Amino acid sequence: MSPLAELESRIGLILDRYQTPGAVIGVLHRGEVTELAYGVKDISTGKPVKSDTVFQCGSLTKSWTALAFLQLVDEGKAALDEPVRSYLPRFQVADPAVSAQVTPRQLLDHTSGIEESYGDPGEDDDVYERMVAAILDAPQVSPLGSVHGYSAALGYAILARIMEVIDGRPWHLIMTDRIFTPMGATSTHAWREEVDPARAARGHLIRSLEEGPIPTPVDDLPRAFGAGGGITSTASDVLALAHVYLHAGLAPNGHRLVSPAAIREMMTSRVPIPDPYTLGTEWALGLVVDNWHGHTVYGHDGSTIGQNARVRILPDDELALVLLSNGDPREGRHSEIFNLILAQLGTVTIPPLPIPDLALTLDPARYIGVYERPGTRFEVTCEHGGLQVHLDVDPMQAAIMGTSDRITRDLLPVDDTHFLLPPNTPLEDMQTAAIFGFRDGRARYLHTNARLHPRES
Repeated sequence: MSPLAELESRIGLILDRYQTPGAVIGVLHRGEVTELAYGVKDISTGKPVKSDTVFQCGSLTKSWTALAFLQLVDEGKAALDEPVRSYLPRFQVADPAVSAQVTPRQLLDHTSGIEESYGDPGEDDDVYERMVAAILDAPQVSPLGSVHGYSAALGYAILARIMEVIDGRPWHLIMTDRIFTPMGATSTHAWREEVDPARAARGHLIRSLEEGPIPTPVDDLPRAFGAGGGITSTASDVLALAHVYLHAGLAPNGHRLVSPAAIREMMTSRVPIPDPYTLGTEWALGLVVDNWHGHTVYGHDGSTIGQNARVRILPDDELALVLLSNGDPREGRHSEIFNLILAQLGTVTIPPLPIPDLALTLDPARYIGVYERPGTRFEVTCEHGGLQVHLDVDPMQAAIMGTSDRITRDLLPVDDTHFLLPPNTPLEDMQTAAIFGFRDGRARYLHTNARLHPRES
């Protein structure tokens, strides 16, 4: 009997509680694949989700793109530690030293520190060429190689442009010919125009529990996010990707995509994540790394506007878990479902968040201030003896979601750099943050949801 069979109804209840319109859960355990499909692809049509329903992968795309780049490294056509200028001679950002020294490794592990300042590069095949040309004045969020700070689009767009120059084709064709087709991932696409609309899930948002899910008003991310967030796939194809990582570069059909040395490099080349509680403790090359009660776990998350993807890979158990859904990106939903499956299989479960140390006495002056990036502004204040953080919400997002344009949360200390941010409403999850990098008695950075925000000077 399938290990998921007796969990099917319990998983369904969790999805219902989170008002998730549809989802597919996939498990690869010691060579055996199991999938469960729930709900509908689109509440407007009521058409059911099937195991072959195609979902948007969001930033899980980065695990696919990284694999393709390492294939070029295997072939001797690219190198992780050569300057980007070796492949893009005119590459330039605001800092001359970064322009000359930044490497593909630093783009893969999000330590380039380059601001996401690339304008509107359009929706054509030359999108990555245009992005690279547009960052002449892009400043540094942090010094090159100094600290992890997630790059949602730009870092992997630069990698995509390197791949295009080496291979001579657009990134989406490179992915199809080098990765998807050889591994038999026939339902996976890197360009939305290639997706069969009859099989595609539609994203949904939840503005209130009473209203429930509504179809997203924005069906697709801009093409600038393609190499870092534009792939669509099925649960079975994402499990095939996990198989490649579990089996040293071999796809389920026996095709070798990359060498064992490439997979080993992707998994072991790591940088610490300042906030280790949201996604993991370290960032590798296209993978996040975590420690679950002594077991090393790899994976990646991805979200678009109303769709979500998550994969976790446990080599010790020859196990991979996938959850693709078309509802809000709720951490509780993913954790509850994965923990049910992990417990059923008799292995480790996801560690809980730490307990705040409310007796800890902190000097507010070390933390208060504004931490800002283009489009995102956090203000840390001290009121009634405790720290709070205020987020200015993008006006368009606030209008779509019917929320305030300023959200305030308490900062509950775990230690002198890590904090829990309790939710204000049932639609929110507990969040975590790191405020760190103290110089002259004041923190220089706020790191949350993997993003790095420097203190306003």
